[in-house]
Amino acid sequence: MSNTRSQMPFSVVAGQDMKPSGALPHGIANGLVWAIRARPGEDPSPLEPHEIESLLNDRTPPSNYPKPSESWAWLHFDTVHSSARQHVATLPCLPEDVSAMLAETEYGVMLEALPGLVWGALPAFDDAVSEEDRDICAWRFAMRPDLLITTRRNPIPVLGAAFRTLRADSIPRSPAGVIDRALREFTGSVRRQIGKLDDELDRAEDALLLIERRTDLGHLGGIVGKGRRRATELRRVVTPIDRVLRDEDLELPEWAEDELRDRTERQVHAALDDMIALLDRARSLQDELGSSQAEETNRRLYILTAATILMFPATLVTGFFGMNTGGMYLASGAYGTLEAGAVCFIAMILTWVFLKLARLL
Repeated sequence: MSNTRSQMPFSVVAGQDMKPSGALPHGIANGLVWAIRARPGEDPSPLEPHEIESLLNDRTPPSNYPKPSESWAWLHFDTVHSSARQHVATLPCLPEDVSAMLAETEYGVMLEALPGLVWGALPAFDDAVSEEDRDICAWRFAMRPDLLITTRRNPIPVLGAAFRTLRADSIPRSPAGVIDRALREFTGSVRRQIGKLDDELDRAEDALLLIERRTDLGHLGGIVGKGRRRATELRRVVTPIDRVLRDEDLELPEWAEDELRDRTERQVHAALDDMIALLDRARSLQDELGSSQAEETNRRLYILTAATILMFPATLVTGFFGMNTGGMYLASGAYGTLEAGAVCFIAMILTWVFLKLARLL
């Protein structure tokens, strides 16, 4: 590694408060958020600077990566700054294309594997206060049996949640367990949002069934549209995860197969099933709402048309008597206005009777 990189203060998180440590040699602290060693049966412990440097400078080719051991290390980088991205993109411990992938900032979902190495990019929600307002972003990882490196540009709660679960009695055997926990936390958040959207659809459906005159349907359309829009956004995120986990051409190493393909795949597929069911329900409810709105529109047009037809004879009569011509009928009598009004009324009654007989009303 180049010695020209600036030395940045480094904080190690070991399941408790962050403890400041000295600057790491060769600038390897660029963007480093935490560096721990995890061993099943023991609490995570912070890595010493020389241990971190040794891991990052390990140029062992992927074909010779060690088999699962009693412990593994987790290094987590924040790549919001260009210097941190440049640093991560040139890590000697990983192949060049994998290091470059870790430094990318564009959103995408992928999962690739070699016999001793698994890497990819997975989605997550940012740290917005409300789950409904959370935007979807990506975090990236590369792992071998003894090392996990994760990167993110935005604060991502799922990684913090996975980190907090690392206790003496819950340390996974390999870094794949961390990926599994992060994905399960993400799918859990997705399913919680689906549950809330489903509750909103329940309220909209109850209101739709209780409205008698169908005159107040506008706000229900907004509720159903919002639920369908959010469910569609979530489906577009979860579907690629399900697709890459089900890819038959993807050959995961044995130490990652159980965690990612057996456990995570079930969680992701269950969330996808819930989403599809919610979308089908929202689509059905939106169709019913559209039918009710069309029915209400037709009813109003029917009333307007009937009133227009009934008033047509009266309009014709008033138009006739409104002509400024000589010798107008009823123009000289004292009760001409009443008689003309009676003619209008009789014309309306006759029109109504005709429409009834013709079954047009």
